[in-house]
Amino acid sequence: MQNGTLLAAVDLGSNSFRLEIGRLDHGQIQRVEYLKETVRQGNGLDEARNLTAEALDRGWNCLGRFAERLAGFKPRQVRAVATQTLREARNRDVFLARAHEILGFPIDVISGREEARLIYQGVAHLLPQSDEKRLVVDIGGRSTELILGQQFDAKVMESYRVGSVAWSMKYFPDGNFTAAAFERAEIAAQAVLDEALGAYAPGSWDVAYGSSGTIGAVGDVLAAAGHDPGWVTREGLDWLHAQLLAARTADRVKLDGLKEDRRPVIGGGLSVLRAVFGLLGIERMQPAQGALRHGVLYDLLDRQNANSDVRDMTVQRLAVKFGVDSTQAERVGRVACQLLRQLRTQDAPADLQRNERKLGWAARLHEIGSLISHSDYHKHGAYMLDNADAAGFSQPELHRLSLLVLGHRGKLRKLEADFEDTLFVHQLLCLRLAVILCHARRDPRIQGLQLRGADHQLQLSLKPEWGEAYPQSAHLLREEVVAWQKTPWGLALS
Repeated sequence: MQNGTLLAAVDLGSNSFRLEIGRLDHGQIQRVEYLKETVRQGNGLDEARNLTAEALDRGWNCLGRFAERLAGFKPRQVRAVATQTLREARNRDVFLARAHEILGFPIDVISGREEARLIYQGVAHLLPQSDEKRLVVDIGGRSTELILGQQFDAKVMESYRVGSVAWSMKYFPDGNFTAAAFERAEIAAQAVLDEALGAYAPGSWDVAYGSSGTIGAVGDVLAAAGHDPGWVTREGLDWLHAQLLAARTADRVKLDGLKEDRRPVIGGGLSVLRAVFGLLGIERMQPAQGALRHGVLYDLLDRQNANSDVRDMTVQRLAVKFGVDSTQAERVGRVACQLLRQLRTQDAPADLQRNERKLGWAARLHEIGSLISHSDYHKHGAYMLDNADAAGFSQPELHRLSLLVLGHRGKLRKLEADFEDTLFVHQLLCLRLAVILCHARRDPRIQGLQLRGADHQLQLSLKPEWGEAYPQSAHLLREEVVAWQKTPWGLALS
């Protein structure tokens, strides 16, 4: 990307929706504009874990306002991510379909560990460079992320289902603050976070940082009250706890530095923060400037560069971990990408390169399930990808990758895929053809092979003598023609 390019991150959090716009300046991203709206989708989940009509509307209305600001941005300049509330919501597809239409850009529901990784990237990029071992804590509306890292490398990441909105609703439902309610809330939070003690114990980090939301709000209140600016301490948390007990209800809390939108969830947020301090033996924590949205911006920048895209490293790790035949995977990937270049001559060079990389990931992982089963390895591989915590990937990206792995062999009717998605169909066909052409696990002779397509008709052309030289491959290709007859697409072989 050129210096001066604008990038935008949309963070659909459980408490607030945020839009961060920055300008690229020699590898750094400088803020241009920041918008935040308190949407509180986290308290809009009913007992069946469906977003209520009011919560849906609040989210859609906010995204409509964000969309006005994003008019003119190109897809490669924007990424929108959603976190715990939409991970939980049973009717999230209803929200996301309309949200995509309103915003004009797809929304990725990211896993808890991926959220943690992006939070760490946001914090690390806005801190001075240092070799210190960092503990980063982010208390959101319905989840809390803990990360251990050094420089830009997040080493240990986890997400726990405890947050300011969820705990305020559960333990302070009427906004009443009592010592007993705080005790119950803190004990419950420590019970959820208890397993973190082994991985994040004192001694495994040098400095504790708090990102965004609750910790930033607490830091502002403590600084306004005269406590050590730039730090959240145990003493400060005890003081704030006493202030809330003295106020007795959330609506009577009058504290300098406390924003109005944070008042209803300060009780739940403070109880979780006190639980984190007590469990991990934290004496003081520094509120950080970086947050999830900043991590999304820097990750968006990395995705444009194959040398720094964390997804490439994730694919490589998965392939090694599950004993993939790397020679065969690379062979299939080369052939598949060669076919895709013939088929997608209309793509801009940058788009074609991006589409080839994603097809290459599917090729590198198409045999990932072989460690479990020889005959059904494609099914096991797809399941593994659909349920993996894979750094850099959103859940929709992993699902699309799993569909390519599932569909690279066998019947096409089993795929619950959108066959009107031309790019997906082209990638799937190229992967299937590459697997056929490389079935003997050696480099195929495919000089003169041509793959063309128009509308829903595809044609594979080979030299006349090729079929006589490779009768088994020719047989498998004829079967492939039959397989596509069961779809809205047609494949012809000549």
